[in-house]
Amino acid sequence: MEPTQRPLDLDAVQAFVLVADMQSFTRAAEALYTTQSAISLKLKKLEQRLGRRLLERTPRQVRLSAEGQQFLPAARELLAAHERALEQLDQGPVRFSVGISDHVAGASLPRALAQVHALDPGVVVEVRVASSHDLMPLYERGELDAVIVRRDGERSDGELIQEERMGWFAAPQWQPRAGEPLRLATFSPSCGIRELAVRRLEDAGIPWIEVFVGGGVHAVAAAVTAGLAVTALLYRVKPAGAIDVGKSMKLPSLPLAQVMLHTSVRDTRAQGVLRTVVAAMKNDGR
Repeated sequence: MEPTQRPLDLDAVQAFVLVADMQSFTRAAEALYTTQSAISLKLKKLEQRLGRRLLERTPRQVRLSAEGQQFLPAARELLAAHERALEQLDQGPVRFSVGISDHVAGASLPRALAQVHALDPGVVVEVRVASSHDLMPLYERGELDAVIVRRDGERSDGELIQEERMGWFAAPQWQPRAGEPLRLATFSPSCGIRELAVRRLEDAGIPWIEVFVGGGVHAVAAAVTAGLAVTALLYRVKPAGAIDVGKSMKLPSLPLAQVMLHTSVRDTRAQGVLRTVVAAMKNDGR
């Protein structure tokens, strides 16, 4: 009789799936509350156990080998089967709610949600996208379990998870009107980014006029794309095709936006999913 093969280490399989999805040892480590070296060791042992090289590592990039691509669907199914087994033991689905600022969500949100589902389909995440100004009161009243928002005002609690560049964006064909104030597309008066942009312009002595007021990032982006005006935004949510005209128009510099996590989540599985969302939403210096 042949000896029974040792089972795969589920933690190592989970680490492999996260690295494959995020293309980063660092982000996977953040999602799993561990270190990059620990992730690397897990994957090395997994490769030794399988007798296959799963990842191609270069100083700038992590990508799947041909054998890694072949193993990835089976790895996802193994993790899903594990979660189904736990649910049969009364663990059941886990549900929590998270609010994400529309200034932060950007194109990374669908990718983050896809990674969450692949990692733990038994966790139900309720997502609300709105302004930081609207989300923080919901969190404080207990209507949201966590929020990922831009730091606004003097509030000092929460966890700093990212610093994001900001810029003055306009459509490539947009041109200022000689002798007229700077035409702005802005958010509602309660928006912290609007307040910041207007204050910087006034401190620099640059006259301005609002020609469009939008209720969210998508509305303001549409106005910019249409060539109506300039707006101040985080790089991660800049309209497609828009360019930063700050230097060419000698507009005042904008500070880094600090993205904060506030959370009351205590369930271990939900915490893991929340960390996966946070790690997946981070960008690489755009």
